[in-house]
Amino acid sequence: MLLGERQAANMILKNLNILSQNICKNHLIVNTILKTQSHFDIILIQELSWSVICQVPSSVNSEGKNLIGTVHHPNWILFATNPVNKAYSPKVTAYINIRLSPLRFSLCCDIINHPDILLMSFTNNHIQYFIMNVYSDLSHTALKYLKDIEVNINNVLIMTGDFNIKDSLWDPSFLHHSTISDDLLIIADFYNLALSTPTNSYPTRYSDTVEEANSTIDLMFLRYGSSKINQHSVHPDWHLTSDHAPLSIIIPIVDEIISTSKLSIQQKSEQENAFLEEVTSSFKNFDTSNITNKKDLKFMVNKLNSLVDQAWNKNAKRLRITKHSKKWWSEECNKALTDYRTSRSLNNWKMFKKVVKNTKRAFFNLKIGEVADKSYNPWELMKWINKHKLPTTKAIKHEGQPCLTLENLWDALHSTFNTALHRQVNTEVFNELSPKPTTAWTPFSKEEFRQALVKCNNSSAPGPDKLTWRYLKIILNQDSCLSYIVNIADVCINLEHWPNHFKRSSTVIIPKPNEPAFDSPKSFRPIVLLNTIGKLIEKAITERLQFHVIKNDFIHSSQLDSLKFKSTTDAGIALTHII
Repeated sequence: MLLGERQAANMILKNLNILSQNICKNHLIVNTILKTQSHFDIILIQELSWSVICQVPSSVNSEGKNLIGTVHHPNWILFATNPVNKAYSPKVTAYINIRLSPLRFSLCCDIINHPDILLMSFTNNHIQYFIMNVYSDLSHTALKYLKDIEVNINNVLIMTGDFNIKDSLWDPSFLHHSTISDDLLIIADFYNLALSTPTNSYPTRYSDTVEEANSTIDLMFLRYGSSKINQHSVHPDWHLTSDHAPLSIIIPIVDEIISTSKLSIQQKSEQENAFLEEVTSSFKNFDTSNITNKKDLKFMVNKLNSLVDQAWNKNAKRLRITKHSKKWWSEECNKALTDYRTSRSLNNWKMFKKVVKNTKRAFFNLKIGEVADKSYNPWELMKWINKHKLPTTKAIKHEGQPCLTLENLWDALHSTFNTALHRQVNTEVFNELSPKPTTAWTPFSKEEFRQALVKCNNSSAPGPDKLTWRYLKIILNQDSCLSYIVNIADVCINLEHWPNHFKRSSTVIIPKPNEPAFDSPKSFRPIVLLNTIGKLIEKAITERLQFHVIKNDFIHSSQLDSLKFKSTTDAGIALTHII
């Protein structure tokens, strides 16, 4: 890739643009902010409204259970503690622009757990920084909590919010001093923060009555020595229907390079057809009939992988990742949008909307068809209306310490998911088995591979070789291509060697469903994506071995898991009549 292309493929983040406002429990204000203030990176909200969204099924209540939620937006990640009920719900939340995901923002409930205080962390240049959003009610419970716990937190960049304190220190129109102000300044000093003075002198709260004057109770505290101290702004024209004006600040950070594009081949595109034609042609000219040793086997498998890589890199298209990226978007949508942007005519706009509507309908009809026609059940569709859980934003902790770097996270996940890596295996148990006559291994047939291949799900994610099951079905539909794969499988058995290429994998970590918290590696599940050709050979070997052990009565009658033609019905019968 050329230097200019590489720069175009990445976004360099130099600053964090932060907005803070008390919205007085008006969700319409939050909706407006999220839709119109997309140039901000972080939006801190005080007094957010929580409401009952719907009733969800409950095992203890026939009428269902209340689902408490708040405003969501596809371009923003919501950070908030889980509400217990409508009355006891967090007063502070944060919205992080989705483009900042690589900074790995985390909700630090393990450090500060209070409904009126939100503490977030993010990583920049391998250093963890903190942002604090505070709502202090008239009783100042949040400030009393902060004063009592005295948690030592380094690298707090900013503490901001509605502190509900009138004082002459920050409001010249107010002539008195409050002791609670001293507590606030002590707390700020404890976290190495200093009061920031705005660049424009406006009140932050506007009174609804003539008797009460406007005041300044929304404050911002920044790190001592910050180059941006005393440079936050008050925006009285942006307060909308709230009686609080928003505050904004731009905080410089170490340049962070964020990838904004990826190489991809879209389904049913010209690039996909060209990719499949090149791979199929390469497979046809690929001779695997003369492999006699492990070195030749390794060479041929690696050559096969390089041919696929070359075809992929040649035909893959660099797609820009944006907040509007959708799975259903197609080339037809691209063309219709380009036509409208070129002409700006009303007819082309209507045509674009029509193309988008038809594309979305076709995409989701296909998804429904997959559930209805294949080995799923209709309840799979219920996932679309399930409870919308908050994102997994709590920091993962390992051995009592938060994982702040990718190296720490790798160590935590590796030690959790690979506990059997160096565990010794007692092979003496095999001595208890009575000897059986040996049987010669029969070479594989093409039909065995076809039967194994037809059961594979086209929508499964590929491994590092980028070959999906759908691609492999198209390629191996050619009889000569299939013969070469069968030859490789036979050689692996005869040489008793499994090439390293088939062992390479990509591991995707996904959260387990219905977990109360996601601050432990055990709350996640690893999904290992192996190279597809190796998986196909494994499937053929598995079918052959299962047939062989069942035919020779090597499997106990009560063994039901992972066997063909066995189900939970058989387990119930065994439990009732045998056990």
